[in-house]
Amino acid sequence: MNERLQKTISYIVEAGYQLDSEAFALMETLSKTEDPLNLIEKIIGKIDELPQKPLFISRSLLEELIAHTAKTGSEPAVQRLLEPFMDSKKESFKPHAKEIESDVRVLDDPTSTMRSSGSIEEYHDYFLDRFTRLRKLLRQRMDAKDASSIADALRAPANSKVKVVGMLTEKRESKQRIFLRLEDQEASVTVLVNEGLEGSVFERVQCLMLDQVICVAAIKTRSDLLVLEDVLFPDVPQKAPKKAAEPVYAALISDLHIGSRHFMREAFNHFLLWLNGKFGDANWQEMASYVKYVVIAGDIVDGIGIYPGQLKDLLIRDIHRQYSVASKFLEQIPDYVQLIIIPGNHDASRKALPQPALPKEYAEPICEAHEAHFLGNPCSVTLHGVELLLYHGRSLDDVIANASNVSFKTPEKAMRLLLRSRHLAPIYGQRTPIAPGKRDFLVVERVPDIFHAGHVHVQAVERYRGVLLVNSGTWQSQTEYQSKMGLEPNPGVIPVVNLQTLEVTTINFNP
Repeated sequence: MNERLQKTISYIVEAGYQLDSEAFALMETLSKTEDPLNLIEKIIGKIDELPQKPLFISRSLLEELIAHTAKTGSEPAVQRLLEPFMDSKKESFKPHAKEIESDVRVLDDPTSTMRSSGSIEEYHDYFLDRFTRLRKLLRQRMDAKDASSIADALRAPANSKVKVVGMLTEKRESKQRIFLRLEDQEASVTVLVNEGLEGSVFERVQCLMLDQVICVAAIKTRSDLLVLEDVLFPDVPQKAPKKAAEPVYAALISDLHIGSRHFMREAFNHFLLWLNGKFGDANWQEMASYVKYVVIAGDIVDGIGIYPGQLKDLLIRDIHRQYSVASKFLEQIPDYVQLIIIPGNHDASRKALPQPALPKEYAEPICEAHEAHFLGNPCSVTLHGVELLLYHGRSLDDVIANASNVSFKTPEKAMRLLLRSRHLAPIYGQRTPIAPGKRDFLVVERVPDIFHAGHVHVQAVERYRGVLLVNSGTWQSQTEYQSKMGLEPNPGVIPVVNLQTLEVTTINFNP
């Protein structure tokens, strides 16, 4: 217990009161950045005026009295904890980005075209659309052009070499072999994978996830069994990425989780000050002067009831107030910087993918604070001709749980598997809810220059076949729930991309 908190608790006890566990947690959070003793003296005075004085001071009573104290002009400790720092320094800062015209083009956004009733027909249409489009992408590969239907492969003579495209509906593993079950619109087949396969092929098989659409090269046996020789993915082709014609930067962030008591206010304020040329050395300020875009890949706020035991982690328990406080931060971003926002699973949008843009009632406080482009999750945009695929990343949980050699520490590997699958949530029916519809918005038909995701709270950068993969980390320190999941975030560290070169600079804003 730190000295400020100890003095405050002693004062409360001497006044004849006690804090319950949630109220104590709030005071502990306040004491990290504030001296709460002066505030508590005023609050105890208010409690003493109550007709029925409580023995235990609850968190809800404490928050109510803090809010009342703020309204009556006393020092608003919680408000100060949540709102951005005020900085009065008048430093010389000439942002180059202010002279550059913004160039944002929305290529694909599901917001206005989503329709779903949850009928059986819609589920049929959804999976048929997924299969048809991914099969088309597979057949664009030279080594998969001659793939046949499963029914045709089953009619082939014994010992024939065949290729089939199918959706993986079952995967059974033993010590020495793996059995796969593939389906297309007309038939299904079992594929045997022997351990003696070439190492790289066996590794690809181990990474297979249910509901992926793949091409299998195999030997047809005398029975209706195929023995696998190779497995092919839709994958993204090697490409030369497009680049901006002038020096202009994009700061890629996500997972602010404003409203959580674990929100890292000080680190985020360093980020805001940096954008305004008031934080960091001369090199950092030079870089900040070229930032034209801040792209937020979801989870602006912490939301309500998202995970077990979240209530004790919340500093703000009202979703509207969470967005109101978020707007206080985002209004500190310079007005010449374009803000692009998609929702995440903690935001006040529907939880099933694809998600529409943040509804107006929640987006409005942010819109009043700063002009912003609100788009759906996922979506595709270009910034100065550079194409970005923006996706919050909920399905990374499923990929990490099912694929070998992938963990929360390596989100870039999971993102690579999604690109290889050409689908952002290939596994159906696990942690990632997916709404059916006539079109599967999660198929990656366009090959981006940058694939930006978040969700797992670990910052990572990798290049895969000419595509820059960026997971933008978080601004929230580890929660108890994350600790139980084995997730160790590296918060306050963000990637900044030079759109002219696609070079990435990682900046650590932690105190």
